[in-house]
Amino acid sequence: MGKFKSHILVCGGTGCRASRGEEIVENLQAALQENGLHKEVQVVRTGCFGFCEKGPVVKMVPDNTFYVHVEPEDASELVLEHMVKGRKVERLLYLDPETKERISDSKHMGFYKKQYRIALRNCGFINPENIDEYIARDGYAALGKALVDMQPDAVIQMIKASGLRGRGGGGFPTGLKWELTRKSVADQKYVVCNADEGDPGAFMDRSILEGDPHSVLEAMAICGYCIGADTGLIYIRAEYPLAIQRLKTAIDQARDYGVLGNDIFGTGFNFDVEIRYGAGAFVCGEETALIHSMEGLRGEPTVKPPFPAERGYKDKPTNVNNVETLANIAPILLKGSECSVRSVMKRAKEPRFLPWPGRSTMWGLLRYPWALPCAKLFLILAEVSKAAKSSRPCRRVDLRGAA
Repeated sequence: MGKFKSHILVCGGTGCRASRGEEIVENLQAALQENGLHKEVQVVRTGCFGFCEKGPVVKMVPDNTFYVHVEPEDASELVLEHMVKGRKVERLLYLDPETKERISDSKHMGFYKKQYRIALRNCGFINPENIDEYIARDGYAALGKALVDMQPDAVIQMIKASGLRGRGGGGFPTGLKWELTRKSVADQKYVVCNADEGDPGAFMDRSILEGDPHSVLEAMAICGYCIGADTGLIYIRAEYPLAIQRLKTAIDQARDYGVLGNDIFGTGFNFDVEIRYGAGAFVCGEETALIHSMEGLRGEPTVKPPFPAERGYKDKPTNVNNVETLANIAPILLKGSECSVRSVMKRAKEPRFLPWPGRSTMWGLLRYPWALPCAKLFLILAEVSKAAKSSRPCRRVDLRGAA
C-alpha cells in the first residue's frame, strides 16, 4: 500500500459504489489535502467487505476502526476527528443489536468473528487494481512455487489431498478433475473459469472478481501448468461491468509483470488469459452449455460423457472451475496441509460462501464452515442476524437456490 503512516480503506464493491462510495473516496482525498495529510494517509479503494447491509463501509488502518453507513458528507468529519484529533466518530461505529454498544473493531462483531476466510482473504484489504498490493500478500508466490519447485503431478496431488471440491454446485473433487484433464492427450487444452453466476441474490463470484481478481488469474495459470494448457478463458456475464473492468486491469498488469504471457518466471511455461462474455442465460452456468456459448452456439447442455476434460471447448480437453474454487488454490499450495480442507474440517472451519439476503439486519456475504450440521449453522445465522426487521421470531430458513 505504499509508505504511508495510515490508510483509509473504502469499500469499492458494487453495493457500496451504488451508495455513493466514489464520492466518499473523493471527499476523503479532498479532506486529507485540506488538512495537509495527503502524504501521510492514503485512501484505498478495496473490494467488498461482505457486510453489505452496513455499507458504505470505511475502515481505518492500522487501528482497524470500522465505520458503517458512511455518507460523502461524513468525510471531512472522519479526517478531522479520527486522523487529526485521534478521536473515533462514535455515531458511525457499528451498533451491536444485542448489547446496544458501539464496536469499533470488526473482529468483535458477530457478523465477522466466526468467519474463516480463505477465498476472501484479500477482499476488503487490498486495492484490486494494484498488482503490487496483491504481491505484497504473497500473490503469485504459489505460481512461482509450482513452476520452479514442483512437477505438475505433485501440484495435482496436493490439490487432491486438500479435499477441495468444486464450489459451483456439483462438488466434484477439483484435483481429480485436473488429473483427468491432464491425462487427456491433445495438441491444445484450455482452462476455463466459470464466472456465470445466475442465481438471484448470489454475488459470491462477483465479489471475488471485484475484490481480488489476481487470485483467480494465478490459479488459472497453476491449473494450466498442471494440465498442459497455455490458454485460459474467463466466461463472465456482461452485467458485471465492475468485475469485468477489474479483470481487464488485472490481466494487463499480470502481463506487464510477466506472470501471464510467455516464459513465466523464466521456466519456459506460457499461459495467457482472455475474457468471454455471456448474455445472462441461467443455463449457461452449466459447463457444457457455457462451452457452447463461448463457441458462439446456443447455450444448451449436452449429455455426458464425453466430459469437458475429454472434449470441451473447440473439441479439446477443457478444465472448468468456478471462481470460488480457483480462489482457494493458491493458499493450498503455500500452506499445504495447514490449509487442507480435510484438516480444517476437523477444526469445524472448512469455509464456504453463504450469501445472506432478505429481511435481516445483517445481510451480506459470509464465509462459514462447510462441515457444520444444519442445526449449528442455524444457531450461527441466528446469532449473526440477531433481530429480523420484524417483531416475529424466525421460524424457517430456506436453503434452496433458484436451481
